[in-house]
Amino acid sequence: MVDVKSVLTEQLSIGYEDHGDSKGFPVILLHGFPYDIRSWDQVIPPLVTAGKRVVVPYLRGYGPTKFISSETPRKAQQSAIAQDVIDFADSLGFKEFALSGFDWGNRAACIASILHPESVRAFVSVGGYAVQDTVNEEIPASANSEAKLWYQWYFNTEQGRVGLENNRRDIIRYLWETWSPGWNYTDEAFEMSAPSFDNPDFVEITLHSYRHRHLNAAGEGRFIGIEQKLSKGPEIHVPSIVLRGGESGLWEPSRNSANDKEKFTNLIDWRVVERAGHDLPVQRPDAVSTALLELLKL
Repeated sequence: MVDVKSVLTEQLSIGYEDHGDSKGFPVILLHGFPYDIRSWDQVIPPLVTAGKRVVVPYLRGYGPTKFISSETPRKAQQSAIAQDVIDFADSLGFKEFALSGFDWGNRAACIASILHPESVRAFVSVGGYAVQDTVNEEIPASANSEAKLWYQWYFNTEQGRVGLENNRRDIIRYLWETWSPGWNYTDEAFEMSAPSFDNPDFVEITLHSYRHRHLNAAGEGRFIGIEQKLSKGPEIHVPSIVLRGGESGLWEPSRNSANDKEKFTNLIDWRVVERAGHDLPVQRPDAVSTALLELLKL
């Protein structure tokens, strides 16, 4: 581990770790829900060895990342998380960078790549195209798919609020284990990440994210136009590699790359990574670091 640094954006003080040569090409790694930056620990060393600068921020609502003002609404729609990535890169003076993310981090990276393709030299997407339509009414999915989203419906209730406030570590550990059923999470590994979920905004950020995507909470006014654009499923044009965990307990990956090829117009490769669950960077960090280095050699 290294010392946690911070940068200021318009709304946030973003905590992050900074690894490698400060003059190396920057790679930004973005964690998801309900994880934190420790998910990337084994991805970082090969990138540093290759001369890259690797920065790993805590998303809003996690760890040391805090809102500057107590008056700022604690919202976390997809466009806000993506804007945090761009603001973070701007604050560090990055004109161009590489991205990788999973879960919320993957969605943020997808959107950053759509809105600012001139800044993203390479993108390793863990999970594929993840942009949501938060404008139009949802079409109900199959019973099997809806059942796997139990936590989202739970967080749309007040019972879910109380549950997340009082039992967050129990809920998070359960999600970790069911989303990556082939992986044994040690107590030590969980306790290394658990303090990040004690952030005072964690509950509100989580609730808003899952309520906004299901049209049960208003978003920030500054993102109305962006959400309308994203609802149309815009393509990603930056050089990309898509990785999908072959043993995800959340979504069994399709063995057909057609959907991702349609959305990633500059798709260099598409891979199902065996022995990996939902948090693929933890279980197969080699797959992520290798893909990033491949793209950065192009």
